[in-house]
Formats: sequence, structure tokens, C-alpha cells
Amino acid sequence: MKNLLKRITIDTEICHGKPTIRGLRYPVEMILELLGSGMTHDEILDDYEDLENDDILAVLQYASKLSQVKSIYKVDAA
Repeated sequence: MKNLLKRITIDTEICHGKPTIRGLRYPVEMILELLGSGMTHDEILDDYEDLENDDILAVLQYASKLSQVKSIYKVDAA
């Protein structure tokens, strides 16, 4: 498997330091929202011509890594 996570970059000068794709101004969260809304990979690639299919796969891999936590604790709202 390719190391797709290299495509996810964090730069404080781009999108306020949010994780983006290859330093472009496409935040990971935006691509996840598009996928969550039902858009297909091909539809996203048609709308954002400078993105590649591996970029979308990298976003999914990044999100998967973020969700791998050992435990979750409830925090009381104060």
C-alpha cells in the first residue's frame, strides 16, 4: 500500500493550520464533508481538477487514523 498520508500536510500559513491535501487549499474536513454528502470520488475529481484519486484515499486514511483511539472519556460540561 502506498504511503498516502504523505499527501496530507499541515502548514500554519495555509487554511489556519488545518490538515490539507498536498499544501493546496483543500482541507481534509471539506473532502470528508463532500463524501459524507454522497458525492462520489469521480464527482469530486470533476469539480476539483487539481485533486487526484489518491488525494481522496489519503483523506480517508487520515480520518481512519484519527478515529483509532484507545478509549473515550465523557467530559462533564461545566
